[in-house]
Amino acid sequence: MGTILTIGEPMVVFKAQETNASLADAATFQKFSAGAELNVALGLARLGHATEYVSAVGQDPFGTYLQAEMRRNHVGVTNLVTKAAYPTGFYLKQNVDHGDPAVYYFRRGSAAAHYDLNDLRGVDLAQVQLAHLSGIFAALSAESLAVYRQLNRELLQHNIPVTFDPNLRPTLWSSTAEMVRVTNQLAQTATVVLPGLGEGETLTGSRDPETIADFYLHQSEVTQLVVVKLGAKGAFAQRATGEKLWVPGFHVAPVVDTVGAGDGFAVGLISALQEDLSLKQALRRACAIGAMAVQVMGDNDGYPTPAQLKTFYQEHQTQS
Repeated sequence: MGTILTIGEPMVVFKAQETNASLADAATFQKFSAGAELNVALGLARLGHATEYVSAVGQDPFGTYLQAEMRRNHVGVTNLVTKAAYPTGFYLKQNVDHGDPAVYYFRRGSAAAHYDLNDLRGVDLAQVQLAHLSGIFAALSAESLAVYRQLNRELLQHNIPVTFDPNLRPTLWSSTAEMVRVTNQLAQTATVVLPGLGEGETLTGSRDPETIADFYLHQSEVTQLVVVKLGAKGAFAQRATGEKLWVPGFHVAPVVDTVGAGDGFAVGLISALQEDLSLKQALRRACAIGAMAVQVMGDNDGYPTPAQLKTFYQEHQTQS
């Protein structure tokens, strides 16, 4: 198998230790690595896939920590550059006993947001078999959007398939209308589109998974598969050929932290498809890793090794 390439913003997250305390009131925090595309690279590497992560970090303790975490997890860092003039982004995350935690970002003007076309010229696509992109990197800055578009053009020229997760972050865009317009435009050049149900509603105006899938399949001849993430309920997939498939989710307890579940889903789907498993098996693995992700505190700490994934299946075989 070839290399799976991702491009994104690596971040440090500090998660509050006090349950249900506001971010203003919390006094103790634990540090983890984060960033949607980095989460995917880490998860794929843990399953034995070769990965290459494209981005920039600052010349600061956060950047040093993230580089060490990538190397420790066997993520390729050949294309990770250091920009001494800019900081590494980080954010704070609430600790809640139910629902989604509050988050607060410190990412404006980060090193990753200043990754530019000159940096991209050093990226070699010769060994890349698939690329995973998301709407977050495109939203960071005008430079980031230009890099995203150029990388996407080069991937298409090399006939390298692209998986695309919208990963909507409204605060990074000038307006909701601009976010919707650009995100749907970017999806047109993706082989596989992976919206969540809520994202699909924002982007297409519908909460019906089949309607969301039809929208992306009909707006582009490049898109061959749309997978709508349904959270604990599972997933719906539709191919350009018309094949449709519903797969139920896994019920797990306790749910510790929902952040990173969508990236875990992408890890499962991409890894399984790269291993030539069936679409049903890929969706099942995607749902499994998404479920595993919500049972731990870090954004990506719940992503499994092959042995851990096998154990999870054995423990939840009645749900399969």
